[in-house]
Amino acid sequence: MSGNRSHFRNVRFFDEANPDVVLGGLIQNGSLTEKNFLVMLDIVLVSTAPIRVSAKDTERVVSVVDTRLDVGDYLVSCEGEMQVSDEPWVHRIISHNVSGRENAFRDGIRARDGRCIISGVVNLSAPMQKESLWVQFNYGHWMTDMDDINGVSKINPLQNGFLLNEHIHSLFDQYLLSLNPDDNYKVTVFDVDIWGIDGRILDPVCRDPANPQRVSDQFLRWHFRQSPGRFRTLSVLANMRGAGELVFEHDFPPGTDMITELREGPLTQERFELELSHRLKEVI
Repeated sequence: MSGNRSHFRNVRFFDEANPDVVLGGLIQNGSLTEKNFLVMLDIVLVSTAPIRVSAKDTERVVSVVDTRLDVGDYLVSCEGEMQVSDEPWVHRIISHNVSGRENAFRDGIRARDGRCIISGVVNLSAPMQKESLWVQFNYGHWMTDMDDINGVSKINPLQNGFLLNEHIHSLFDQYLLSLNPDDNYKVTVFDVDIWGIDGRILDPVCRDPANPQRVSDQFLRWHFRQSPGRFRTLSVLANMRGAGELVFEHDFPPGTDMITELREGPLTQERFELELSHRLKEVI
């Protein structure tokens, strides 16, 4: 089954020149500020001149301030040309590990963090980024705690992970939750925040400046801001543009014909890769 990220949106934005057509939106769970909103719109919209954003009902102008953004509809205007970005969104696919270091990575992350670094719950799983992109764009040069390692992708150092409990890990993998190291490590939840974690700050235990194995800010930006080749916001593109990207069901209940579900749904090849790599990574 696939989900739609536009469900439950309480903030929408329109082109002032065509105010009946929704350009996109998001869910305001409480932590989003006017400044955050303007930064995100600057990514979703491509314009030849500065944009102006105002509330549709009151005409109040949105400013670059840390005031909480009101829920509602907003009009975006521009003295030049403006359109929704058509930049491709990079699907997050969990690739199987090719460097053989996964167990050491997992154990090291658990020893460093000791608990979910967002919820505080003890236990859990440590997400890794897609290794094929990691190798292709040489992101291993960000890692400083594996300088003596040659011939591997460097995707497994402790700087490239942190501990999350299962439901938060799932949100992270789907870009429904993201962390911005350039906004005081604030958590933004792009889904309905049933766990009450929107606006929380990343636990300092995993980012202690005195610890050479602290999580890398570049790792966090890779998830929050970067697609291959340049800095962009994956989570924003996935959740705010148009109706948003599809959200896929990965937790199939007993008795489900999973092969049929994958074959008849969208992005069949990528979803097969996701499911196969998840099952094979423990035995390869």
